[in-house]
Amino acid sequence: MPVIGLILGGVNFSDLKWILVPAVGEVAEVGIRYGSFIQMIVDFLIIAFTLFLVIKAMNSMKKKEVKAPPAPPAPSKESVLLEEIRDLLKQQK
Repeated sequence: MPVIGLILGGVNFSDLKWILVPAVGEVAEVGIRYGSFIQMIVDFLIIAFTLFLVIKAMNSMKKKEVKAPPAPPAPSKESVLLEEIRDLLKQQK
């Protein structure tokens, strides 16, 4: 990611390696290139963070549906009868 490298001051992990056996004559050196692995991890983290920010922005722009409160349930027959009895008792007093 060249643009990221410019922002970070030209940091490039790809060239890092641990040399197990140095080069002798025409025999090439034997080493472990751990810099490529670190570079891949850094690239992945940058892409994952960018994708996270994009998805978060899209979710915040999405309109949230306003849900109407559910209508209260109709009173049961028992409660209607009890209310009628109560009203009749009030009228008798």
